[in-house]
Amino acid sequence: MSKSEKPESDQSMKSLVIAEKPSVARDLCKVLGGKFQKFDEYFENDDYVVTSAVGHIVELFMPEDYDKRDAFWRLANLPLVPPTFKLKPIERTNTKYKAVKKLINRKDIETVINACDAGREGELIFSYLYKLTKCKKPVKRLWMLSMTPASIKAAFKSMRSGEEMQNLADAAQSRSEADWLIGINCTRGVTKRLYGSRAGNVAGVGRVQTPTLAIVVKREREIEQFKPREYWRIVVDFEISNGGYQGIYQKPKFKKSDDEHDRKDRLWTEEESKVVMEALSRNSEANVSEEKKKSTQAAARLYDLTTLQREANNRFGFSARRTLQIAQALYEKHKMITYPRTDSKALPEDYPETCRTTLENLEGRLEGVARKVVSNNWIVPSNKRVFNNKQISDHFAIIPTPEKTKKLSEDEEKIFDMIARRFIAIFYPSAEFAITTRINEVESHIFKTDGKVLVAPGWMEVYGKSSSDAPTEGTLPALSDADGNPAQSKIESSESIHEETRPPARYTEATLLSAMEGAGKFVEDDELAEAMKDSGLGTPATRATIIERLIAERYMERDHRNLAPTPKAENLLDFLAAIKAEALTKPGLTGEWEQKLHQIENGELDRKSFMKEIVTMTEEIVNGIKSYEETEDDLDPTDFVSPYSGEALFESLRSYRTLDNSFAVYKIIGNRKMSKEEIRELLEKKRVGPLDDFRSKNGKHYSAYLNLDDETKRIKFDFGNGDSDSGAIDFTQLTPFAKCPRTGGDVYETANAYVVRVVEGEEEKTPIRVSRKILDREIPQEQMIKLLETGKTDLLQKFWSKRTKRPFDAYLVLKDSGQTKFEFPPRAPKKAAKKVAKKVAKKVAKKKAS
Repeated sequence: MSKSEKPESDQSMKSLVIAEKPSVARDLCKVLGGKFQKFDEYFENDDYVVTSAVGHIVELFMPEDYDKRDAFWRLANLPLVPPTFKLKPIERTNTKYKAVKKLINRKDIETVINACDAGREGELIFSYLYKLTKCKKPVKRLWMLSMTPASIKAAFKSMRSGEEMQNLADAAQSRSEADWLIGINCTRGVTKRLYGSRAGNVAGVGRVQTPTLAIVVKREREIEQFKPREYWRIVVDFEISNGGYQGIYQKPKFKKSDDEHDRKDRLWTEEESKVVMEALSRNSEANVSEEKKKSTQAAARLYDLTTLQREANNRFGFSARRTLQIAQALYEKHKMITYPRTDSKALPEDYPETCRTTLENLEGRLEGVARKVVSNNWIVPSNKRVFNNKQISDHFAIIPTPEKTKKLSEDEEKIFDMIARRFIAIFYPSAEFAITTRINEVESHIFKTDGKVLVAPGWMEVYGKSSSDAPTEGTLPALSDADGNPAQSKIESSESIHEETRPPARYTEATLLSAMEGAGKFVEDDELAEAMKDSGLGTPATRATIIERLIAERYMERDHRNLAPTPKAENLLDFLAAIKAEALTKPGLTGEWEQKLHQIENGELDRKSFMKEIVTMTEEIVNGIKSYEETEDDLDPTDFVSPYSGEALFESLRSYRTLDNSFAVYKIIGNRKMSKEEIRELLEKKRVGPLDDFRSKNGKHYSAYLNLDDETKRIKFDFGNGDSDSGAIDFTQLTPFAKCPRTGGDVYETANAYVVRVVEGEEEKTPIRVSRKILDREIPQEQMIKLLETGKTDLLQKFWSKRTKRPFDAYLVLKDSGQTKFEFPPRAPKKAAKKVAKKVAKKVAKKKAS
């Protein structure tokens, strides 16, 4: 008999239990007891048949499923609003759907038990499956927040009826259908308006992905528009009998303001700096006072998925998707951690004993610190930072399981170590510090120094810290009687440091995940912000997918660890603003939906009313997309003029053009946003370049010149002919910018390289060729000239290693062959070595003086 066939048995009625994941189905069988027989797709005993989905196995119809003609995207067909939303099996999991449907239809199945995850998405998975199979059998809901045996048994004793869960199912279905309406209609409509019939161009729009993109674009525009401001910081070296330390000038009566760049140690005029420096020059000593206090720091809370992804990105450079893949492998394949797709940082209140067992089973380098928790009875069931049912939704925090350690890959080991150490550390006592704040005063000017010493490592012991090897960098030399009463310090030296404010940093995956999680702070309406407090943009399970989708759709690209929006992203947001559909770009839409979905869950709002609002909103946005036409009122005047007619050019949504549109220069050329300076040069000289960072359709970067063709009055790419090492270069199209002191030849800049050209009679040679960009680092013209003159550039920063994916600094050195090589600067001595050297120098100086 095949394992897929059911054995002959009596026809006593049974309950079919449908879990969300196979691992949960196995756990349920262990708790239900009775001898379960295993088949290909399910387990069975005398009372229960237990099976599972694999997440979502049913989805909504696509437009072409209703009408084959809608496989073609046409503006005229929009909006697409099905009178009734229909369901179909997801193609890749169709086998699983058929297996579950077969079990549902078995004659001996009397009741269907929904054991999917406790939450909106779990309810949707079951609800769609139940509807598509046209099942009419009674439903019971198993609502589990914990997977301990005791919790599972309690859940089976207090199952809810299907009717009790209807509001939650309505909310889940409403969210799914609303996302379909907005996503399908807006994506098709915007794509047709922006790209027409050009193949391969899709302008994806969605309730979550578009506001996420807007956050990244807003930051990029802040960086572009940023104007640096000068400021001065004053640093003084003080000396007492036990050693030296630095003090930083502090402005008097400083108060935080709306100026995000203002700091207590920043002076905004050089005159203010000079006043303080003059006071220092008049004095050789400062009055010293200090305040000492103790401080404690508790361990970080347990990981939810977003926090794990953020920290893995910061520590190892892992993308959010990569971290999730590793965590899924640790959960599914190795069974060494709990379910990772969670937004909770707490554990169920019945979990202390499971935690004890887990700690006892941890092995290897974690064994000692884990056993210490158990032997000291540091697991406190009343600790609400750890055990708190109110802070658990569908799932609880990510922790190790009691399973024995398996052989892991290097990346799996890194993520497991993060999770295990965070789990162990949460039970340890707080770390204790002694903090000293020392004030040096010179003519009422205050200079502050902070010292921090680890007294008791507490949870830091889990990460290898101990009080015996406490860091000394933050340790201040102690005051003594030799410094007088009141104490005084000597002013050894002082410096006024001139600096500039910096623009905000681009988002990394870590900071973007934080922004998505805390998107409520971008919402002005307090009620909507409150509705988003526990959700943000997307869910922990979907945020990584959203980021990857934005990259796949060419809205963003990875610039090493940073995320940079592409011109396509700015184009989309500008168009949505033009058609007055900014709601799609703001997190407030998600907040509004969450608020209403919660009302549906609580029975305070009718599902039909919500969906009617969504249909109306969809129709209004689609009408705006279809009816938008740019008029003269939408055009902004510029100081650009047409090189052919002399007519003024106006700035439109996508170009700089004449009023009659007889001549235009697009803002985005070759998937690259043109600056106004580049447009101006192109119009005046009919040629600009070489320019970098054009992008092909597959995302590959390339360089080129842009020429205005007099015949067509259109822009053409010029790749400088010699685009490869062996390519022939038409030097008649290029102008040399320097003479080569080595060869006497002319130095040219092509689209991709600096080339030295030597002409001897009728023979032409190019003995030296240096790429304009090496390992993502542009080589400026002045450095090329220095390379030819001296054989070596200045120290150039931020070459990016292909092997380590990290930046490095190096000199470029010109070899006799005309090729270049790297020369690395000597490594800087470690800080400890510097301090020792400084102390030795001072001792020598004192001996000489005596």
